[in-house]
Amino acid sequence: MNYKKVFFRNKKGNELSGYLELPLNKEPHSFVLFAHCFTCNKNFFAVKNVARALSAKGYGVLRFDFTGLGESEGDFSDTTFSGNVEDLLSAADFLEKEHAAPSLLVGHSLGGAAVILAAKQLPSVKAVATIGAPSTPQHVTHIMRSEIEEIKEKGIAEVNVGGRNFKIKEEFLNDLNGREVQKMVAELDAALLILHSPQDPVVEIKNAEELYVAARHPKSFVTLNGADHLLTNTKDSTYAGEVIAAWASRYLSIPEQKILSTDHQVVANLGEEGFTTQLRAGKHYFTSDEPKSVGGSDFGPTPYDFLSAALAACTSMTVQMYVRRKKWPLVNIETHVNHNKTHVDDCNNCERNTSKIDVFEREIILEGNLDEEQQQKVLEIANKCPVHRTLHNKIEINTRLGKK
Repeated sequence: MNYKKVFFRNKKGNELSGYLELPLNKEPHSFVLFAHCFTCNKNFFAVKNVARALSAKGYGVLRFDFTGLGESEGDFSDTTFSGNVEDLLSAADFLEKEHAAPSLLVGHSLGGAAVILAAKQLPSVKAVATIGAPSTPQHVTHIMRSEIEEIKEKGIAEVNVGGRNFKIKEEFLNDLNGREVQKMVAELDAALLILHSPQDPVVEIKNAEELYVAARHPKSFVTLNGADHLLTNTKDSTYAGEVIAAWASRYLSIPEQKILSTDHQVVANLGEEGFTTQLRAGKHYFTSDEPKSVGGSDFGPTPYDFLSAALAACTSMTVQMYVRRKKWPLVNIETHVNHNKTHVDDCNNCERNTSKIDVFEREIILEGNLDEEQQQKVLEIANKCPVHRTLHNKIEINTRLGKK
C-alpha cells in the first residue's frame, strides 16, 4: 500500500481533499480518476479496495471527496450533480499538472453517471468504467422520495442517507433534470465497461441494460453476481478493481514492463524506499519483502523464507525422484521447514552468549504404503538433496560492483 494525501481547489475555490494511490517501487503507467457514490467519500470501503486493486496493477489512482463531503471544503447542501462533474474536471486538471492527465475514469453509483459526463470534456480519457451506475441521475431521488415534497415546498429538507443526515436543496433536484446520461454515453468517445450486480436493489440491473444499449462499441458488461450496491464484501470490490485493470489495459497505451535483464541466474531490484524487492529467476518473476514489524510491507516472502522454501522444494523433488525410480508406492510428499537462530552449544566463543547458529527444522510427511525400511531410506535420501548439501558445505560468495 503506497499512497499520499493531496489537496487541490475546485472552480469555486473550495479546497478538495484526496488520496493518490500509487504502485510500489515504480512509476504509474496510467492515471485513474475515481468518483465515489452519492454522499460517500474517498475513504469509503469499496472506493479504497477498487483503488488499491488498480494500483497493484501499476495504475496511479486519485480518490477524493466531492465538495462538502469528507475532508473537502464547502457546504454539501450547496452542491449539485453538475458541481460533482466540475469537481471531477478540477481533479483531472490537478492530475495533469502534477503527474499526467487521467486516461481512465471509474465511477460508482451516481459517480458512474458523473464520469460519463466528465469524460466528454477530457480528451485524455480513453476508457470509462461504471459500477452500479444509474442510466439517469434522477434515479438518486428515490433515496429522498419521502422528502421531495418538503424540498419543493420549503426549498430545502434534511434527508437521511445511510444513517447520516444531509441537507438537500431544490437546486439539486432541478439540476438532475435534463441530464441525459444515455445520450452522453451514446456520444462517448472512449471504451466503456459497465459492472453491475443483478441483485442490486438500489440501482436495478435494468439501468445497466439501458446504458449498454445506448453506448457505442467498444463496450463491455461484467456482472457482479451476488454483490450488493455498495460492494461491502471485500471480494466483490477487489474483483471489480482487478477486472477494470485488466479490461482497461486493452485501450490504454501501457508501456511494456521493463524486464530485469541479467547474465546471472537471479537478479533482485529494490528502490530507495521500503524492502519490497522485484526478483527474476530465469523467466520467472516474484517478490520478496520483510514483515511490517520491521518496516516492510509484507508483500512477499522474506529472504529466509525463500531459503527455507528452497530446502523444502529440493527435499521433496529429490525424494520423489528416488522413489519413482524405485517404483515405491509414495503418493505424495510434504516437506515442512522452519528456520531460526539458536544459541550455539559448542563453540569457540562460548563466553559470548550472542553466538548463534542457523537451524532448519525439517519435517517430512509421506502419503503412501511405505514400510519402515523404505521410510528410513527416504530420510537418508532427504539429507542428500543438493540444497541440503550446499547449506552444509563451506561456501564462498564473491561480490563485485557492476555497471548498468
